[in-house]
Amino acid sequence: MNICVFCGSAVGHDPVHAETAYSLGRAFAKGSHGLVYGGGNIGLMGVVADAVLEHQGEVIGIIPQFLIDREVGHRFLTRLEIVGSMHERKKRMADLSDAFIALPGGWGTLDELAEILTWRQLGLIHQPIAVLNIGGFFNPLLDQMRTMVSGGFLKQGNLDFLIVENDVEKILSRLFP
Repeated sequence: MNICVFCGSAVGHDPVHAETAYSLGRAFAKGSHGLVYGGGNIGLMGVVADAVLEHQGEVIGIIPQFLIDREVGHRFLTRLEIVGSMHERKKRMADLSDAFIALPGGWGTLDELAEILTWRQLGLIHQPIAVLNIGGFFNPLLDQMRTMVSGGFLKQGNLDFLIVENDVEKILSRLFP
């Protein structure tokens, strides 16, 4: 199975984020799961990709040309696909993935997670979606989602399909029971 990971182009201040990204990449390789991700060589993106590669796993990166031009593309992946835009990137990553996991990140990670959740809500995809809630990173976002439900803007069933775990092995077992 290919799992798409949305995560930061930075590693963040707390070393637990990079440690968990590395553990996730190692678990992908050991479980014969391919990584599909944004194709970068920096931040948590680079950490998870390098971990998969170090443990002889498969990594597919999808990156827009303008990021290649900024020299942030990972050059040592199993496969690197260069696309024309961020929109094409997200669509291609979704097409190649059997599941999705979000790790901590910034605007890009939030954008990718929100879009894939919207696609699932609309029935455009049916793959499982999860957040790896390292150190409670996603707690404020999860609180906001519950506020959306209580305010009548999001159905509880659409929140219920989001898998939330803080452990690498648990999240993988819930994605593929």
